[in-house]
Amino acid sequence: MRLLPVSKKIPPMSSKKFVKLLSRGDARFVRQRGTSHAIFEREKEGRVYRAPVVMGKRELTPKYMKLVLRQLGFTDEEIDALL
Repeated sequence: MRLLPVSKKIPPMSSKKFVKLLSRGDARFVRQRGTSHAIFEREKEGRVYRAPVVMGKRELTPKYMKLVLRQLGFTDEEIDALL
């Protein structure tokens, strides 16, 4: 398993703030039913990317957030623009 490099620019944040960050990046909420995870999706270049996001956490790690952003198809430049 290859570890993703953790961007020093992504600060730890709550689930609520991370969802706001995702919505600024054109990711949209799809569903959440009876679980602690919500599914978000993002369309980019005709392709749909989906990723689960842990909800209700006071602090998400930068490594976790980077993983979710990658699953949603964000590039390094797009991540830097969001922050």
